Amino acid sequence: MGFDLQYLLFLQNMREATGGVFDEFFNALSKFAVDILPFLPYVIYWCVNKRLGYRFIATTWIGEVLNGVIKLTACAYRPWIRSDKIVPAGDSKTAATGYSFPSGHTLAATMQYGTTAVWQWSKRKWLSITCVVLILLTGFSRNFLGVHTPQDVLVGLTEGVVLIAIVGIVEKRVYDNDKALDILTLVGILVTVGVILYITLKPYPMDYVDGKLLVDPQKMMNDSFKACGGFLGFLIGSYIERHFIRYEIPHSAAALPIMACVGFALMFAWKELLAPATIVPLLGGHWGNLLARGLMVLFAIIIWPLVIKKTCAATDKVSKAAQKA
Repeated sequence: MGFDLQYLLFLQNMREATGGVFDEFFNALSKFAVDILPFLPYVIYWCVNKRLGYRFIATTWIGEVLNGVIKLTACAYRPWIRSDKIVPAGDSKTAATGYSFPSGHTLAATMQYGTTAVWQWSKRKWLSITCVVLILLTGFSRNFLGVHTPQDVLVGLTEGVVLIAIVGIVEKRVYDNDKALDILTLVGILVTVGVILYITLKPYPMDYVDGKLLVDPQKMMNDSFKACGGFLGFLIGSYIERHFIRYEIPHSAAALPIMACVGFALMFAWKELLAPATIVPLLGGHWGNLLARGLMVLFAIIIWPLVIKKTCAATDKVSKAAQKA
């Protein structure tokens, strides 16, 4: 047994010795990183700082696409497949999707908390430090729960840090340059199409034990199709927004916080409930997930900003009329 699995076994023994008292905390921390935290960029885009929101969203989807490519290239099996001595905590085994390397949860936490840390460093250092601690805790949670090896977590964290730096540098240079942004949009679309072809056509390990396939590569590809759909939604949506909508945050509108909450709720409902019950079963795990994520991001970048703009303008007009009366 390798050192990485020995480390996971040590943590597993610790879990058992403590009666699983920490399991729910680390499980909640992990789920928050992928179920709730990825919506933060859209809330920032709608009502805090549009430019920063774009940076958040771009980092998120570039990271998801890149992570998918690495996962489907390495095709590293999960720890419990490598050794039957590893028993993940609770429902962590069923919640863990895709191949093992690198850790998608760690990457997601690093991208969101990390971008927040960079953003707030000169304003609220305590918040930045808290974000760094949450990154480390989320990464450790993947080891503690027995679903990722240390190298999975380390590479996921490194991947996120590098992406935050690169996207930040590029964003500063091209944000006000529509021509450069249009070129990047086209390049991004072509790269995404190339990624789809690559993950669809490449060979995958087909290992059987007692006549049963250990890992179905078709299922492992679902997360990457989600990532490609989300990134395409961002690329197409940002192009339309830049050239035709030109959304400006109505900072003074009293209804803005409510609209942000409603937008978050609609996106969450689509991602967790509606899309899995409609488009995904209809079109399948690959194309259904791609379309579902693409529509979700298009809604966030194009549709909901228009709704916010009209709603806030209408409520402000009513408020001013009431004040005059």
